[in-house]
Amino acid sequence: MDINVKPSTVTSWTLTDLLGRSLGTIDGAGETFTIHAKGFALETMDGISTGPFASLDDALAEIEKQTRGACRMV
Repeated sequence: MDINVKPSTVTSWTLTDLLGRSLGTIDGAGETFTIHAKGFALETMDGISTGPFASLDDALAEIEKQTRGACRMV
């Protein structure tokens, strides 16, 4: 599943599928980043490590590994 990643605030990014459906967010606090899946992404991302991650790239890599897709910044 390919995922669009869009900044929503200085420390938060929204995750959507290619049809624009919300999949959750990644929130950054200081030097840690946490994945918060929602909607049908809960099933897709079941078993994913939600963090904390040292960087946004590490969080995105975990999502790509779990979904076998690509995360694209938009």
